[in-house]
Amino acid sequence: MFEFKQVITEQDKIALELKKKIENHTAQVGVIGLGYVGLPLAVEKGKVGFKVIGFDINPERAAKVDAGINYIGDVKDHELKELAENKMIRGTTDFTLLADCDVIIICVPTPLTTTRDPDVSYMKASAEEIAKHLRPGQLVTLESTTYPGTTEEVILPILEKSGLKVGKDFFLAFSPERVDPGNKRFTTKNTSKVVGGVTPYCLEIAYALYKQTIINVVPVSSPSAAELTKVFENTYRAVNIALVNELMLLCDRMGLDVWEIVEAAATKPFGIHTFYPGPGVGGHCIPIDPFYLTWKAREYDFHTRFIELAGEINVEVSYYVVNKVFRALNTQKKSLKEAKILILGVAYKKDIDDVRESPALIIMERLRQEGAILTYHDPLVPAIEPHGGCTVQMESTDLTAEALAEADCVLIITDHSCIDYDFVVEHAQLIVDTRNATKKVKKNREKIFKI
Repeated sequence: MFEFKQVITEQDKIALELKKKIENHTAQVGVIGLGYVGLPLAVEKGKVGFKVIGFDINPERAAKVDAGINYIGDVKDHELKELAENKMIRGTTDFTLLADCDVIIICVPTPLTTTRDPDVSYMKASAEEIAKHLRPGQLVTLESTTYPGTTEEVILPILEKSGLKVGKDFFLAFSPERVDPGNKRFTTKNTSKVVGGVTPYCLEIAYALYKQTIINVVPVSSPSAAELTKVFENTYRAVNIALVNELMLLCDRMGLDVWEIVEAAATKPFGIHTFYPGPGVGGHCIPIDPFYLTWKAREYDFHTRFIELAGEINVEVSYYVVNKVFRALNTQKKSLKEAKILILGVAYKKDIDDVRESPALIIMERLRQEGAILTYHDPLVPAIEPHGGCTVQMESTDLTAEALAEADCVLIITDHSCIDYDFVVEHAQLIVDTRNATKKVKKNREKIFKI
């Protein structure tokens, strides 16, 4: 809590008034970036009574939010529509409206460059826009995943170009997003939120903000501590996925079933957390965040060898999948060149429509380079635009008995729950299963090659 002072300074008044606005929900909230993180967050804020302005450089997205039209799986259609109709949320491309916001939350992409270095251009551009309209009594929080030090080394100097001082005139914090697309159990509201402020007042006000919509808010000592927390979480997953993927490569050499090994190990009630092998890692976090950490570590003359090795293994498995298809076709006396390959699932994980960094795109491009003729079916991804390694535009084909039978090989990359795998195995000539999606299929198992 704020310390009691006999003499309240002007800066104290600014902080206390902003905190009061947040606690009684009269503060206007601005969210920059209306994607997988920003839109669910904006909706949560609107649901508890905050008026929200969503900012995006994409006019189509802004217009959809303004009209209450949903495009994110983790947002309920009726909730967004109701908020828009009641004027509790609006979308815009007009960044001058940042001046009207008491709270501004940055939720923009943080990709890698072609040389695997952090690309903070979207964050910097957002900070530049905020700085143009920054006024006393505003809280700025950064949620975009980034390397430790970004908030204070990159964002803060840009904001202070306005002439205003952090902790006195405006307040700055970092609170990493913890969105897991498609997760029905853990949502924005019931997923613990870590927050670190530049000053004690910054932390106090940011804590008050997130406490309005999130059940458990965890304060830490600094923005850098919060930034490293987020990167560590995803690096932990990347390293453990790499471990089980390396075990998969070994099991292939030894003629053992990696899925049997992992599931048997999972029966131990202590000392193990189960991770499963797969065709590679996807999504915005796991393939990217470890590289943010390794890049920052070099500034301290430290090389994260363990993390970098994990990255190498998770890249290697995509080559392994291509080789597995090659070997499976060999058993049918067929060549990979000009083979008809039907890719089943292109999203980066099951039951979502997100293809960001999906291993499917990389694998498809490598198969194409080997001369394979590709089609794909994904009930949640009707079309693929050229990006993420994929060089051509494609549209999802219908999953018919004819389409399955015509393919020389069906390659399961994403194991969507809505697909009938008994039907797939019945009609396909050959299946390479990278997710153990066909585990419960009883008939025709001689057609199935698992990684």
